[in-house]
Amino acid sequence: MKSTFLTVEAAGPVATITLTQPDVRNAFSDEVIADITRAFTWVGAQAQVRAVVLAAEGPAFCAGANLNWMRAMADYTREENLVDAGKLAEMLRVIYTCPKPTIARVQGDVYAGGMGLVACCDMAVAASHAGFCLSEVKIGLIPATISPYVIRAMGPRAAHRYFLTGERFDAAEALRTGFVHQVVEAEALDSAVDGLLKHLLSASPAAVQACKKLVLDVAGREVDEALIAETVAGIADIRASAEGKEGVQAFLNKRKPSWLGG
Repeated sequence: MKSTFLTVEAAGPVATITLTQPDVRNAFSDEVIADITRAFTWVGAQAQVRAVVLAAEGPAFCAGANLNWMRAMADYTREENLVDAGKLAEMLRVIYTCPKPTIARVQGDVYAGGMGLVACCDMAVAASHAGFCLSEVKIGLIPATISPYVIRAMGPRAAHRYFLTGERFDAAEALRTGFVHQVVEAEALDSAVDGLLKHLLSASPAAVQACKKLVLDVAGREVDEALIAETVAGIADIRASAEGKEGVQAFLNKRKPSWLGG
């Protein structure tokens, strides 16, 4: 797909979506939101793609809202704001529910709405110099649209602090709260992402997708009869699937499974 604001590379099993507006710190606008939504929808539908990396150019990963977009929003009616926020919410939903595993490659600062991009990815690796901030309260706003994903990522206790104070925190604190999974020096960022990709690509493609759906379906739910029945059906379905049978047979026969060329 063509875009002025990002690039999409999907030549093999890994697709990389890169935000390419370093001059505005890869900030959101209506057009950027639409293109990110289209990009994740497209890569999610590509059969050969088994993992997606979300990256960015320049010193910032994403600074939230573009200033020109904010100026336009300042004059919106409530109804116009509902439509506008709905587009951001749809972008976040598309990333979060992308059928492929997603990795945020965080090379720089992440502010406001950009925090939602990181939180919506299944995994996040950050450079040690990256800073993080939920800055909305500083300008009289709240991080409402991104909140379901950010709270899931960092937990309610950390959210109480950083939503309310708008403090900037470093990569070490992002790691401590669980907002990111790994922090490395900038020069080791690609190697760390490649390490995660190696694990993802060595696993059964169908099982990886099923595991992602499992987490989305189970997280936060009460353990009741309905949930137990769903999980029982889930393991029964995957055991009876072609890849499930192939994986077990490969393990028992001490050979590589078909998805690794066995």
